[in-house]
Amino acid sequence: MLYLEFLFLLLMLYAGSRYGGIGLGVVSGLGLVIEVFIFRMPPTSPPITVMLIIMAVVTCASVLEAAGGLKYMLQVAEGILRRNPKRVTLLGPLVTYTMTLMLGTGHAVYSIMPIIGDVALKNGIRPERPMASASVASQLAITGSPISAAVVYYLAQLSDIQTDIHLLTILMVTIPSTLLGTILLSLYSMRRGKDLNDDPEYQSRLQDPMWRDKILSTTATSLNEKLPSSARNAVGLFLLAIATIVVVAMWPELRTIGEGKPISMSVIIQMMMLAFGGIILLATKTQVQKVPEGVVFKSGMVAAIAIFGIAWMSDTYFQYAMPSFKSGITEMVHEYPWTFALALFTVSVVVNSQAATARMMLPVGIAMGLPPYLLIALMPATYGYFFIPNYPSDIATVNFDVTGTTKIGKYYFNHSFMVPGLIGVVSACCIGYLIATVVV
Repeated sequence: MLYLEFLFLLLMLYAGSRYGGIGLGVVSGLGLVIEVFIFRMPPTSPPITVMLIIMAVVTCASVLEAAGGLKYMLQVAEGILRRNPKRVTLLGPLVTYTMTLMLGTGHAVYSIMPIIGDVALKNGIRPERPMASASVASQLAITGSPISAAVVYYLAQLSDIQTDIHLLTILMVTIPSTLLGTILLSLYSMRRGKDLNDDPEYQSRLQDPMWRDKILSTTATSLNEKLPSSARNAVGLFLLAIATIVVVAMWPELRTIGEGKPISMSVIIQMMMLAFGGIILLATKTQVQKVPEGVVFKSGMVAAIAIFGIAWMSDTYFQYAMPSFKSGITEMVHEYPWTFALALFTVSVVVNSQAATARMMLPVGIAMGLPPYLLIALMPATYGYFFIPNYPSDIATVNFDVTGTTKIGKYYFNHSFMVPGLIGVVSACCIGYLIATVVV
């Protein structure tokens, strides 16, 4: 019966993924009701902490966007790419990686992707090379961001079972591992595919008047817009917020009130993000009406609702089934640690969210007694949703490439993101394992 109930769980996740976003959350809510009232599973607590972290971070980043901070970051990034156009295949992924590292979300890449494609095209470089890699890098960086929901959830759970694990402990593993993974997938991409002169899709589009006009007239740029000094100040304040969080995480005494236990980092991040959102709003005199209109706010709040349903439904099942599964699964994972990475990856393919994957699977890993160093090392495996090319950033990247070189293949799985994604995730997990055995 447990296996049938697990198949039902996968079926509900698949059905929700067909709608994506809020649809994934509410379809999972339907699955939760069936689990509780038909399969008679005791409901667990909803993932309130993860949702509040997402809401706090998204709110601060949305204020930053409304203040012009994202446009300022975009201009800085474009300036780097335009000054080094021949290195766009290496620099493009590093730019999107850095943006995600700072913002805690990969949804900010939509603005930079047309610029990466424009720089590549104007320099005779196959746009697929930097664009597909940049899309992958923007998601791979999430497990290295100190303000991402996935990282904070790992911190909250693992610090309870090993008190010497701090935010810096996790970042010392995930940042170098995902950064090196990004560099490796970028190096692979430098020679992938045919050059534009030999690419049949590109050459056929040049013969089509409509496509030819789009290709020859592409002038995607953010440098023409003059931004107020408040945009730069907003970025500085946002970086100060991240620095403050890292400092408070490094010295627990800063968050110890009276004689009590230090305030948890999940609470600290919520407080700091909300506070600095207010500081940015006041210091830059941003119109508050603009805040919910931006891309970051809309995508972030949709993600919170999706995680609400996914994590609650999945946690209810795993808490119910774990006593029966624990012995067999534990033995297999201890014998072959990579199987837990495979489990993380598989779940991520279905749910399209690293935070939701962490919320579903980390308690399973802890319940099986897996060591914290292994759980941290395998964090990059929570990014598996490039495998099926239906994630918004991947779809947007395909649409932004006017040359047609970034594509979803004839057989669906032979798409532009598959090999860079596999290189990035596998190498990050392997490198993370080597680092974690020393650091954690």
